[in-house]
Amino acid sequence: MSESPSTPQPSETPNLEEPKFGFNEYAERLNGRAAMIGFVAMLLVEYFSGEGLLSWLGFL
Repeated sequence: MSESPSTPQPSETPNLEEPKFGFNEYAERLNGRAAMIGFVAMLLVEYFSGEGLLSWLGFL
């Protein structure tokens, strides 16, 4: 059914708290920060061990 033109509309948008799970801005920001920390940790392991990450883990 379509709304009739005389149906009143709310005057303000409710201020709802964004959930802390699923695809939202908080989760994407947290994921990006974890990826940056992991990348820097990988570079430090390679620098201090003198081996690549796969060699250091024993895969090569």
